[in-house]
Amino acid sequence: MNRRAPSGAAVLQPAITAAITDAVLAELLERGYARLSMDGVAKRAGAGKSALYRRWRTKQEMVLAVLAKISVPLADPADTGSLRGDLRASVAAVATWLTEPPFSRIIPDLVAEATRAPELAAAIANTVGEPRRALARTNLERAIARGELPADTDLEMAQDLMAALVYWRMVVRQAPVEPDYLDRVTDTILRALGATLT
Repeated sequence: MNRRAPSGAAVLQPAITAAITDAVLAELLERGYARLSMDGVAKRAGAGKSALYRRWRTKQEMVLAVLAKISVPLADPADTGSLRGDLRASVAAVATWLTEPPFSRIIPDLVAEATRAPELAAAIANTVGEPRRALARTNLERAIARGELPADTDLEMAQDLMAALVYWRMVVRQAPVEPDYLDRVTDTILRALGATLT
């Protein structure tokens, strides 16, 4: 016997969620995190504010849920069969995440906001940063299992290194990136980690 949902039950319609997601990204690009509002997102999405609050309790929760849904899968590590191949794919993914729209404009804004709001910084780390790092850690654990990295490799430091070179060059310095830049980054990381490649 099929039961109908009670008439007052909230049903999260995928089309509305998609419209809200698009609206959040558009508002972040146009207004930045500080000026983004639930009212503005609802208006742009063509939805009532109640549709937003059925999904998320706060602006912060909404923004980070949208960003995590898109950006965390981008860190899913490629399994190329070698540490060098895996690292090259990972640094390329970081470069894409940092330099292509919409994240190329959204991330610097969020980083700036996070420096002024410790609770936002913690939420970004928990919602976006740590899930991305957990995926990236898989590359390094596979390399240890294959004997390409020492068993005592500092995985936290290695993950920082994988992103730091690209972030500093492309986002902080906004320096030119030569065609072989990501290859050189990969080789630098391999040397720094004391990789044994066959």
